[in-house]
Amino acid sequence: MMKGNFHMMLLFLFLWVCSATASVTYDHKAILINGQRRILISGSIHYPRSTPEMWPDLIQKAKDGGLDVIQTYVFWNGHEPSPGNYYFEDRFDLVRFIKSVQQAGLYVNLRIGPYVCAEWNFGGFPVWLKYVPGIEFRTDNEPFKAAMQTFTAKIVSMLKAENLFQTQGGPIIMSQIENEYGPVEWEIGAPGKAYTKWAASMAVGLSTGVPWVMCKQEDAPDPVIDTCNAFYCENFTPNKNYKPKIWTENWTGWYTAFGGANPYRPAEDIAFSVARFIQNRGSFVNYYMYHGGTNFGRASGRFITTSYDYDAPIDEYGLLNEPKWGHLRDLHKAIKQCEPALVSVDPTVSWPGKNLEVHVYKTTSACAAFLANYDTGYSTKITFGNGEYDLPPWSISILPDCKTAVFNTARVSAPSFHRRMTPVSSFAWQSYNEEPASSSQNDPITANSLWEQVNVTHDSSDYLWYLTDVNIGPNDLKNGQWPVLTAMSAGHVLHVFINGQLSGTAYGSLDEPKLTLSRSVNLRVGNNKISLLSVSVGLANVGTHFETWNTGVLGPVTLTGLNTGTLDLSSQKWSYKIGLEGETSSLHTESGSSSVEWVQGSLVAKKQPLAWYKTTFSAPAGNDPLALDLSSMGKGEVWINGQSIGRHWAGYIASGNCGACYYAGTYTDTKCRANCGQPSQRWYHVPRAWLRPSGNYLVVLEEWGGDPDGIALNYNGKQSCLVTVALEL
Repeated sequence: MMKGNFHMMLLFLFLWVCSATASVTYDHKAILINGQRRILISGSIHYPRSTPEMWPDLIQKAKDGGLDVIQTYVFWNGHEPSPGNYYFEDRFDLVRFIKSVQQAGLYVNLRIGPYVCAEWNFGGFPVWLKYVPGIEFRTDNEPFKAAMQTFTAKIVSMLKAENLFQTQGGPIIMSQIENEYGPVEWEIGAPGKAYTKWAASMAVGLSTGVPWVMCKQEDAPDPVIDTCNAFYCENFTPNKNYKPKIWTENWTGWYTAFGGANPYRPAEDIAFSVARFIQNRGSFVNYYMYHGGTNFGRASGRFITTSYDYDAPIDEYGLLNEPKWGHLRDLHKAIKQCEPALVSVDPTVSWPGKNLEVHVYKTTSACAAFLANYDTGYSTKITFGNGEYDLPPWSISILPDCKTAVFNTARVSAPSFHRRMTPVSSFAWQSYNEEPASSSQNDPITANSLWEQVNVTHDSSDYLWYLTDVNIGPNDLKNGQWPVLTAMSAGHVLHVFINGQLSGTAYGSLDEPKLTLSRSVNLRVGNNKISLLSVSVGLANVGTHFETWNTGVLGPVTLTGLNTGTLDLSSQKWSYKIGLEGETSSLHTESGSSSVEWVQGSLVAKKQPLAWYKTTFSAPAGNDPLALDLSSMGKGEVWINGQSIGRHWAGYIASGNCGACYYAGTYTDTKCRANCGQPSQRWYHVPRAWLRPSGNYLVVLEEWGGDPDGIALNYNGKQSCLVTVALEL
């Protein structure tokens, strides 16, 4: 009986502990968890940009790197691909991701948005949202607010049901509503201000029990906290003196656009930015990104590469980016040693000399100091307390006891390691060439005008054919001179086929997506088939009312150089065909590939447009990350076992200046760049989780024309030996 009572008491104690709620609040100093102020180090890892099999390792490496918090967006278009039909599986299993963070003992900052920007297709909005009657994005618009509230409430309700908020015993300590809306509000005025107030009220009304933040939102209504996003945020102050100083995005590098070089940020500078923020009363800093990952499928925003490496501390493949990871880990250790003083008092600040600054946090039991040298060219010595300290240019030394300098932002002791791609094998290819589409009498979609591309495709494909006919009389052509076809497009890529033959290609860029193609075309007397293949490269993800921005051939389309003068084709009959034939036939799948005849050996197509290539291979031994070298190809998409690795565009060569980069001085996204004159992206991540031991089905769509013999599978890591992969035909 006594034993039974004892067990009953243990059961009641267990239930009491499990049902006990935690609190998350804030004051002017910091976020308070269970009444305790915390200096929190966070890092962004976006769950769809890696595979679920990678998540535990990524999260553990983040924890080993000194992080307290994992930050992620919530990707609306991945979770609600059609109205009311929700998807939370595989890479979009949000609950599994959050629970993985919880299992590692870390917190979560959930940026629900649901607008995310993130260089993600359409800023994370589902394309169907564009066609809700009367809708205007991100303003005081009832249809938009209704859809946004429904999705936000859906996410909060789902996470509450799993007890994932900190007040329920879960890891989520903070949430974000909207995202970098301040600049948009400034542009649109009163409707924007009304929307900001509505969004804040709506979010707070969901009663998560944890604080909400709005980044880049100076007028964030109470109790929502306004936060900073930038390369540097030391001078940021929240809009009320009782709110903590939070940095939601410290950019660890920058994204890469097709046509651009690869930006990187020196480890010394990013450590300097964090130390400077913390010394200036900052209490929460998040690295954007800590692991950037991969834009699988067609997830990337307009002209954004498939790689989203971002020069993050953990690279695209899940490997440590040294020395950045190790240098920041050591920084975090030093900051944590200072935490008792940092959360207790405000600093005293002194300026002992030109470009020198000292911050001291001192209590009766703790003392921490930050000694800063802001000069970009000269080292200096500074006397502090009873000691003298050497400060390199553009650096801060951290003294957790006000005596011993345990870390300097410009002195990197972490090892520097450059990853090396080691070839595993090439492939034996088969190919199929599809014919360019052409108009016919039975085309189901026709109009006497040029239509905007996304309004036709609803982004179901990157490709839209604009098809028409031109009749040339026997006296229309000038002797020895071909007429010139000119087509103006809102972007992003345009191929012109005349009577089934590629006649010209033009493409835009991130800075200027619009394009004009003007080519002499070989027309014959009689009927000519003109086929314009318009190609989108992701939809706009940022800007005021970007849902109204156009893509595709909007004209005019003209023929000049005829004896009869200029012929405007813009308002004649056009037919439209969505997607490529190979997409319709699902050639990227093993079942769909049997629908066409493939050739092999010497008959395999090379340097030809609209070519499909397939092969099978066995998975290389080991667990090292894998990448495809696609430098011999032009543009298209890649699939492994039916899953899209993403768009490839090795034919777009990076422009810009890639000179030497000195760490000291203000960083910008154009300061430090690599791989000028090379493909913007050469290597494409092949997730190990997508492979089976043998019979892996690899398909490459080549839109422009490339040489598949140059494609190779590579190990990414320290391997120095060549490993043979068995190929299967």
